[in-house]
Parts: sequence; structure tokens; C-alpha cells
Amino acid sequence: MQIVASIKQVPDTTQVQIDPVTNTLVREGIPFIVNPFDTHALEESLRIKDKFGCKVTAISMGPPNSEATLRKALSVGVDRVILLTDRVFGGADTLATSNVLSEAIRRLNEDDEVVIVFCGKQTIDGDTAQVGPGIATRLGYTQLTLVDKILELDLKKRTIKVSRKLEGRNEIVEAPLPVMITVVRELNRPRYPTVPKRLEAGLAEVETWDNGVLKLEQQTIGLKGSPTWVKRIFSPERDKGEIIGDGLNDPEGTAELLINKLLEKDIVSL
Repeated sequence: MQIVASIKQVPDTTQVQIDPVTNTLVREGIPFIVNPFDTHALEESLRIKDKFGCKVTAISMGPPNSEATLRKALSVGVDRVILLTDRVFGGADTLATSNVLSEAIRRLNEDDEVVIVFCGKQTIDGDTAQVGPGIATRLGYTQLTLVDKILELDLKKRTIKVSRKLEGRNEIVEAPLPVMITVVRELNRPRYPTVPKRLEAGLAEVETWDNGVLKLEQQTIGLKGSPTWVKRIFSPERDKGEIIGDGLNDPEGTAELLINKLLEKDIVSL
């Protein structure tokens, strides 16, 4: 049995530049990191490995420099890493991305059964939270999103029980394996790599799969397979804040000023 962690390389800055022609990210000169939510997905994969002895495989779709992201996965204890990279994968939206990732997982499953796929709940560069559910739908796996705790895992009975962090409450769900799980930060605290593991990861070979391996129709991947097109990306203009009254020395007068301002802007009504 194996656990698959899907991770992504994302820009380590809010000052991203967008190509005005393609509306895609300009990667030159921008530092990159492992998507923060994905580090928790990696950690939970490794905790299951520590407890049950499952093999852990990390996969990532991206340009060749995404090798650095996968080496970080190796440095914390992942057994195998696979970089899905090909020019025809470029410019993919969440639908096309989930198509590539799910096909890679399907092929991994042919060699060794995949019982759990872990993803971060979303990426900090896209914030769509769609890729994990897209993988689950394509593979026919049960999907458990926003998981903040794994309560029980029984590989013999092939069941898992988790806690999902919803707005204002938690939900306890029991489901059959295989599953796709998206995780939130509260699930765990990621481990740090040891020096020997870091050195070992730097010398390790990163396995690369292109579309020659996956054999997906080009109309279903990359820009051609992306029904979502970005028309325009821009930073919204924000009005400068306004300080009114003296809340410390005249709280009642300040409250009255605030109410009047809200009434003027038709935000509240009496």
C-alpha cells in the first residue's frame, strides 16, 4: 500500500508578476517554496508511514525547477518523488491540472495500491481549492476536505474516520478507502529535515514523467484542456482608511460619528 502526497511549488511573495499576453505567472526572478498547506499533507503522509509502514510518494506538476520542491519532500522522509513536467502541461487550469495528477496517481496505483491521496486544502497562489476534489472525482475516490484530525485509520477494514473543520463547527465523518483528503494547518506541525536526509536528498534522482509517459490527449491538458481562461488579473484599488473621533477620550461621540458615517454610506439603516 502507498500514500500519495500531491504538492506544488508556489511563489514566496505577494509581488507576483503576470504576463499581460498569456495572463500566466512570470516565474523569472521570483523565489519559490512548497505550498504551505501541502507541507501539512506531507507530514500526515509521513505519520501514517511511521505508524503503518506504508510507502509515501510525492508528486508535483510544474516546470523543471520544481525539482527543488520534491527534494524537500525527500529530505523529510518521502520514499519516492515524481515530477510531472512537459511544455504541453503549461498554462493548465484546475481541471487540466487534476487530469494530469489523477492519471499519474492511476499509474502509481497499478504498481502499488494507493489508499490515500493527501493534498493541501488550497494553494496560496490560486486559492481555488479545486484540484484535490478534481482528483477524487476522476479517480472515483471518496473525498474528505478540510480535515483537521485523523481520528481512526483501519487498513484491514479499509475505513478512515476524520474530523472536518467547518465554519463554526466540526464534522466527524467515517468513509471507506481509498480516499482523497485535503488538509488544513491545524492537522499537524510539519517536521524538520535532518542534516543527513538533506544531504541525501540533494544527491537523489528526481523521477520525471512527461506526457510521453502519461499519454494523455493534448486537448485535455495544458492551455488546450483548460476551459477556464483568465481574462484579466489585477490588484484591486483600495481606499485609504479614515480615523474619526477620539475613541479613548470621547467614546460616545466617536460612536455617534461612526454611525453617521455608516448611515451616509448606506451600510446600515435605522
